[in-house]
Amino acid sequence: MELRQLVYFEAVVRYGGFTRAAEQLRIAQPAVSAQVRRLEAELGVALLERTTRRVRLTRAGELVLARARRTFDELDGARDDLARLAGELRGRVRLGSIQATGPFELAAALAAFHRRFPEVELSLRSGRLSQLVADLDADVIDLAIGPLPADLPGRIAARPLFTDELVLITAPDHPLAGLGALAMDAVREDTFACLPAASGLRRLLDQACAAAGFTPRVRYETNIVPQVRELVSHGLGVALLARSVAEAPGRPVVVHPVLPAPIDRPVGLLHLVDRPLGPAAQRCHVFLAGWPARG
Repeated sequence: MELRQLVYFEAVVRYGGFTRAAEQLRIAQPAVSAQVRRLEAELGVALLERTTRRVRLTRAGELVLARARRTFDELDGARDDLARLAGELRGRVRLGSIQATGPFELAAALAAFHRRFPEVELSLRSGRLSQLVADLDADVIDLAIGPLPADLPGRIAARPLFTDELVLITAPDHPLAGLGALAMDAVREDTFACLPAASGLRRLLDQACAAAGFTPRVRYETNIVPQVRELVSHGLGVALLARSVAEAPGRPVVVHPVLPAPIDRPVGLLHLVDRPLGPAAQRCHVFLAGWPARG
């Protein structure tokens, strides 16, 4: 077993497929596939279930992934120990983030970074993607965690962190509550709760509804993502939300996967291409990029 094989395997899981992993690793896709197959052959078990849409971990794959990530953490720790011999890392890192980062557990990641680099001053502010990009441009923040739309400006460098599925949610007493997965067309007559019109979530809602042949009637707008869920839980409409928010603790709602195919929202780590990161921000970038997302 080679470290390279574990790195390639972990990248396939992190980015959801061989092609995206190869793009991020900047190597040919067949090389990634070959190394993962060689790892499976050496271990004598299948680590991944391969489908036409995505890859999924087998039980054996889950065990190997956990071990691999612990190995990477130990290697990072060794590098950090050596860095401390040369001098304690100091400085500041100004972060911006969207509200919904459920699978990523941002607070836990920042706490772990602070424990490892206690002399680095951390700060965090939240906002929609448009605000985060403006803050990067204005040098208000160094790094941002936000969605990765197809039209993300070219001046923004992006490193994928996780993908959150968008789902429909209804109140438990809604007529469709017992039907499981739903097509967007099923809620064309409902009113919606959502973020304001300038938000990325609102744009995704408009796109999904337009594909189903209607325009959503958004009667309840709020800047607070959990409040969207709260409005739906009280029967004031339906909503399209990230699964991590929909399944968060609170008043009950019913979660409906979207038919005919899931709506995935990739989220990544952003910074300006032409503004070099300082030592502390660069180390934080590496640390967050390696932090595992749940699922």
